[in-house]
Amino acid sequence: MEILDNQINDLKQTALNLRRNIITMIQSGQGGHVGGSLSSIEIITALYFSVLRCKPQNPQWKDRDRFILSAGHKCLALYSVLAEKGYFDKKILSTYDSFNSQLPGHPDRHKLPGVEANTGSLGHGLAIGGGMALAGKIDQKDYKVYVLMGDGEIAEGSVWEAAEIASHYKLDNLTAIIDRNKLQIHGNTKDVLNTESLSAKWSSFGWQTIEVDGHDFMDILKALKNLPLKKDCPTCIIANTIKGKGLSFAENNYKYHYWKPTDEEMKKAFIELGMNNL
Repeated sequence: MEILDNQINDLKQTALNLRRNIITMIQSGQGGHVGGSLSSIEIITALYFSVLRCKPQNPQWKDRDRFILSAGHKCLALYSVLAEKGYFDKKILSTYDSFNSQLPGHPDRHKLPGVEANTGSLGHGLAIGGGMALAGKIDQKDYKVYVLMGDGEIAEGSVWEAAEIASHYKLDNLTAIIDRNKLQIHGNTKDVLNTESLSAKWSSFGWQTIEVDGHDFMDILKALKNLPLKKDCPTCIIANTIKGKGLSFAENNYKYHYWKPTDEEMKKAFIELGMNNL
């Protein structure tokens, strides 16, 4: 597998555009879950612009790869990439979190094309993705299923039930990606509930695991383009990230899990993301 420099540069520019989309939505909705949305941008960019088989003009294409945003509060990242990919008109981004918007505070598959599952109550995405992966095996389809979870989310017991079932059914078409930014709404994940060592835990459930730099496209793509890591085994990618990545004042600060920006903070965000001249 060869990954060219111009591919990486294109992905970096797309990731910047996605971050700008997020700031546009937060400005329109006067708030949003910015920290995890920004930490997961490179992961989502790599998936949608270099890995996923999908047809934005035919969202229900039967042979598409499936992406489940289990941590539904990171929906700003999902809405951003779906708009950038062409699932819907980017003008809709300005309606984020308004009354009857197609872009509510958690994704709703009945409102927006490209959303595979309603998520928001944490810990359910892996079970949904596992069901889709098992259905693919039964139907002899070759699509893959990717589930993005937060590292705070994996404290939910349902995650580990789903992990055990996926291993039992040898779902090598299922990949769990953990956005490991080490922070959640109340502070450091290790202080709220220490789930380390992640790699050892997932391995003990029969998963193949790999750690990557979640902001390095080369690292991410090397993992994603070599799946499954082992035949008959599901894969867990632990992506080490920075919460609030891209905004200097929000990086590694759990207080920006949800952000209701002041005028001064919004000005800083525009400047840091190069939006003041757009």
